[in-house]
Amino acid sequence: MNEKQEKRQSDRLECLVPVEGKEGSSFENISTFDFSKGGFGFVSHYKMPLNKKINIEIDLSKDGEPVFVVGKVKWIRPIEGTEDYKVGVSFEDVLRGSKGRLDRYFQEK
Repeated sequence: MNEKQEKRQSDRLECLVPVEGKEGSSFENISTFDFSKGGFGFVSHYKMPLNKKINIEIDLSKDGEPVFVVGKVKWIRPIEGTEDYKVGVSFEDVLRGSKGRLDRYFQEK
């Protein structure tokens, strides 16, 4: 097991979906590549500062309530041969009853 895997507290699911971000922000036109109870990874055109806090709303199903979390940028790496970056975000705070919905989602997977 390599060092990166040992640091992860939750299994990650491959998750290749576009993300809606505020137009003109560093979160415009990003796509996730994995997702877990503890965080997610995404690809961005912008280099983001480490430890940047991000308010995130996650829709886990079409008819369910969204999950609200505060994320924190933990790592950023350039993607070779592109001008893009891979970014890792951990969930620092799960808000308003969202923890139960997030736990249920991953129990079903």
